[in-house]
Amino acid sequence: MEKTEKRAINLTSMKAVLLLAGFCCFLWGSATPAIKTGYSLFQIDSSDTFSILMFAGIRFLLAGFLVILYHSMIKGRWILPAKGSGMKLCNLALSQTILQYFFFYVGLSHATGVHGAIITGTNVFISILFASLIFRYEKLTSQKLVGCILGFAGIVIMNLSGAGTDKLFEMSFLGEGFVLLAQVFYAISGALIKKYSREYDVVTMSGYQFMLGGAALTAIGFLGGGTLARAPGILAAVLLLYLSFISAAAYTIWGILLKYNPVSRVTVFGFMNPLFGVVLSAAFLGEKEQAFSVNALTALVLVCLGIYVVNKEKQVKS
Repeated sequence: MEKTEKRAINLTSMKAVLLLAGFCCFLWGSATPAIKTGYSLFQIDSSDTFSILMFAGIRFLLAGFLVILYHSMIKGRWILPAKGSGMKLCNLALSQTILQYFFFYVGLSHATGVHGAIITGTNVFISILFASLIFRYEKLTSQKLVGCILGFAGIVIMNLSGAGTDKLFEMSFLGEGFVLLAQVFYAISGALIKKYSREYDVVTMSGYQFMLGGAALTAIGFLGGGTLARAPGILAAVLLLYLSFISAAAYTIWGILLKYNPVSRVTVFGFMNPLFGVVLSAAFLGEKEQAFSVNALTALVLVCLGIYVVNKEKQVKS
């Protein structure tokens, strides 16, 4: 009992949230250049949605297996889903993996990169709204709203860097609408993790929902005519393993943080994802123009301010 309480206290400290959430965002940011490289190694065209879904499905299926394998090694036995958790696992897999990534990848294939990145930045704001107004986990305050606005402004400024205005206001439901729906399901999944973690082990839930969701996405991709390179090579296999590790580690740690902290305190760090993505893309893909610009620096300052404002409220009241 004492160990559990100590663990919970440690995970609610600002230092722990900062380090662990920052690590998750770094992993998710590294997925951007890794996925682009993976498309090349697996011979996937960026507009081939069903092949992309198949690629993502295999990645998440493997990620789930890695989570359960590691958790089973720690426990000394193979971990199975808890009795009565079947429907909850399906709900989580449907929102966090299947619907979120289906709408995200289909939407991106019909939307501009700028629109996709900016709309994805709304997931923090939507998550806090869901946690506050629908699931009632916490109160929606002016400080949380200001923090979200600051962080989102940073994302907009960074992604409008050098962008033309010709198609800036041209949007479609199949494109931008689907990307926005993906963010809604992202928010729902975060709220469900918070809810289900009160009753079930969050690591086990994470692993099995990934396997369920990954299997479904793989099937959708296959039935839609998706294909992968028949002999991708060792480098492609290593890259796929790394992408699986990203999902396994980041989502599991994120879920644990959501279990012990208010949703707003954790999700606001999501504004760091695109910043890490831009910096790491510059390092590994040579895309340096956007990373080392005034816009990127301004975005970093605004995102950090947003994170500070949201979490400052917690520190004042404690």
